[in-house]
Amino acid sequence: MLNRIYQSLTDRKQQRKKSFAVLIDPDKVNDKSMHQLIQLSIDAQVDYFLVGGSLVVSSYLDECVQLIKDNCTVPVILFPGSPSQVSKYADAILYLSLISGRNPELLIGQHVVSAPVVKKSGLEVMSTGYMVVDGGAPTTVSYISNAAPLPSDKNEIAMCTAMAGEMLGMKLIYMDAGSGAKVPITESMISKVASCIDVPLIIGGGITSAEKAYHNCKAGADVIVVGNAIEKDPSLIKEMAAAIHSVAITV
Repeated sequence: MLNRIYQSLTDRKQQRKKSFAVLIDPDKVNDKSMHQLIQLSIDAQVDYFLVGGSLVVSSYLDECVQLIKDNCTVPVILFPGSPSQVSKYADAILYLSLISGRNPELLIGQHVVSAPVVKKSGLEVMSTGYMVVDGGAPTTVSYISNAAPLPSDKNEIAMCTAMAGEMLGMKLIYMDAGSGAKVPITESMISKVASCIDVPLIIGGGITSAEKAYHNCKAGADVIVVGNAIEKDPSLIKEMAAAIHSVAITV
């Protein structure tokens, strides 16, 4: 169904429901660990799976997506780090434009290369303004993108960047401190950005506790993405989901 996933994101935002997305890097999982992640996610009523990474070197992407689709009904959204990370088996793809950087390759260049493949795939395409925020440590995405992240204490820059992305037609804004960030995005920055845009706001990077996920939602995040912390401790899925979903009741 056309725009089904995006419609679900916007519907949840309008209903003031917060969403939890489990991020899976195909390089860091296998069939056994995937079955565990899928079951934990079903039990916790996870809203979305994101699949991808800054540097996917294995050939497990298609199998990873198919395994999820074969075992549950949770939507699968691709989170590609390069034009090669496209799987026709997913439901949708975040078509990322790195609006926080000034590298033309990641603003439009790689999109030109990937467009025919993405179009042919039949995936639901969601144009996404991707903003990398300094997480206190070098990240793969910063290295690969050859672009400096947004300063973590410059809320106004983040706000204006997000506003520009929305006015350029981006359907989503995704702020990311990067995998394994030492310092997650501050609640004050999330609040500032959330207050000036109408499209759904996704927050990821360095979220290691249910408490942080909860406070990010209270600050204005619509979707919380957690990957690295879950790789280390899959049991976090349950308490993260409970904390995120509880915000809808208390907002």
